[in-house]
Amino acid sequence: MAAIERDGYVIIENVISTELVAEIKEDLIPRFEYDSGRNNFEGFKTQRLYAFFEKSLVCNPLVDHPLILGCLDRIFEPNYLLSQLQAINILPGEAQQPLHPDDAFYRVQRPRPPLGAATIWAIDDFTEENGATVVIPRSHLWDDRMPSEADLEHLTPVVMPAGSVVLFLGTLWHGGGANRSHAARLCVSAQYCAPWCRTQENYSLSLSRQTVKQCSEHIQRMLGYSIHAPFMGFVDGKHPRRLLED
Repeated sequence: MAAIERDGYVIIENVISTELVAEIKEDLIPRFEYDSGRNNFEGFKTQRLYAFFEKSLVCNPLVDHPLILGCLDRIFEPNYLLSQLQAINILPGEAQQPLHPDDAFYRVQRPRPPLGAATIWAIDDFTEENGATVVIPRSHLWDDRMPSEADLEHLTPVVMPAGSVVLFLGTLWHGGGANRSHAARLCVSAQYCAPWCRTQENYSLSLSRQTVKQCSEHIQRMLGYSIHAPFMGFVDGKHPRRLLED
């Protein structure tokens, strides 16, 4: 946590097995339907997979990995939520994504505590050449200003081997890197938010109750089957977990 508090991010290498990495890649690659995104933020040469849980549960061990949950428990109040989950495949020739902080859509003046946090799991090796995520260390401490030319000199690529993860605060300025290699770069990104914040993906509409029942209790909680004290999130005056008991 000291690195996260100081720099806004931390890289943890070799967290998941090579077998799980291979299983995830084999499952995900055939599921990409489009060769490009809809704008320069999604990436014109980047493939993305949304509404993840209805397509595959193979990445559930990443979403509720105990190492990550242990960190999130120290960042947020209890019963924080999963804001979104997506797979991102940056193809050769992709330009660098515009720099941004992930929780900027919560219109709360900075500097402030983060309202979101994110993980990016390397399913392929992350290198400077193939589009490794780039970050500006300590930019999570800024006020509402934009990055200056001097700030860009501190832009740092998140280089890590497949099976590793970078965890960063929603206030950290970052972006997908340019892919100057001849191979795609695959990752899985899970974003989380404070329990009283609106999530990016509307899981109450995108997920069936039957799918939620197949997830762990941790993931069920993060999908909204939980209460933010004293009673935010109830259903017909009752705890939402009762809906999973049918």
